[in-house]
Amino acid sequence: MEILVGDILEMKKAHPCGEKRWLVERIGADFRLKCIGCGHELMTPRFKAEKNIRRVIHPAEGT
Repeated sequence: MEILVGDILEMKKAHPCGEKRWLVERIGADFRLKCIGCGHELMTPRFKAEKNIRRVIHPAEGT
């Protein structure tokens, strides 16, 4: 799965604020993600994040 910094991940489950989209701020063994809705940031292991991704939105797509 190709995920780059700046991509938006739509997850299967929503954050408590109600938003399902997260901005990728850092990649590696862990991802740093920022909630599009409330701005909350978190670090999560790559395998956990990849398991919960519904789709990847690249900035060039715009959707």
